[in-house]
Amino acid sequence: MIKQPPYLKKGDQVAIVCPAKKLPKPIDKAIAILQGWGLEVVLGETVNASYHQFAGTDELRKNDLQKYLDDPNIKAIIAGRGGYGTLRIIDELDFTAFLQQPKWLVGFSDITVLLSHAFAQLQMQSIHAQMPYTFADSTPEALESLKNSLFGQPVAYHYTSSFKGRNGQVEGQLIGGNLTLLIAVEGSVSEMDYTDKILFIEDVGEHEYAIDRMMRLLKRKGKLARLKGLVVGAFNEVAEESIPFGQSPQEVIWELVKEYGYPVCFDFPTGHINDNRAMVLGKNVSLRIDHPNVQFKF
Repeated sequence: MIKQPPYLKKGDQVAIVCPAKKLPKPIDKAIAILQGWGLEVVLGETVNASYHQFAGTDELRKNDLQKYLDDPNIKAIIAGRGGYGTLRIIDELDFTAFLQQPKWLVGFSDITVLLSHAFAQLQMQSIHAQMPYTFADSTPEALESLKNSLFGQPVAYHYTSSFKGRNGQVEGQLIGGNLTLLIAVEGSVSEMDYTDKILFIEDVGEHEYAIDRMMRLLKRKGKLARLKGLVVGAFNEVAEESIPFGQSPQEVIWELVKEYGYPVCFDFPTGHINDNRAMVLGKNVSLRIDHPNVQFKF
């Protein structure tokens, strides 16, 4: 059974660490927002560390994250940003104390590695949501969704999609994250089981052919066929090629899943966008699609 960390309450301590890329700018606004929620913010050493592209050496980033995984006073660990680097330290982490006293892990993009590992190996819920690096540009709705997810308040999203998928209604356990990082953990101990799950995916800066290649890997492994539903978030900043691929990211994905019977929606507010709504991995959610209207709640 998937486990749920305790919801936060005012006065709780939360830690900000950077397990991947270094922060290029201060996160004072994000700290103020979290404090405004009634939380006590503790900053890890990696918040101000720099080693080439990374927020410190692999050893420093591993030790910083480990410190707060082990600290019983910390009730949530929020990644300062993504980038690249979590994959380099994930196998060196010890989750013994974390399992004894679970806490929320929060982030997106490269942090998908940590969230996927938490689901696959620890059977623990986690939150795919805005990070301090993105707080300043975030929509109020996205930040509110993170707050509600952390404090255990109901969350519901309603939007209209411009790209038609497949209508339907389904309930199930939510998994997913950044497509590139989901592929990066395939075949490892951090690989999630897709069977009877509602999968959400997003990505940024990838060519259409790369999206096609990654989705075909999931299809060839039989993972797309075993889903209960598919939620497609933002696939933005797609680089132009000298010779066009001929399909948009949405067309690529739809071509590979249109033969199945489960509900599929596009343009979902998740990913590398300002309106990056919180998604709780491992949570039972409901999805209803009546194109162009989409309803999602947990």
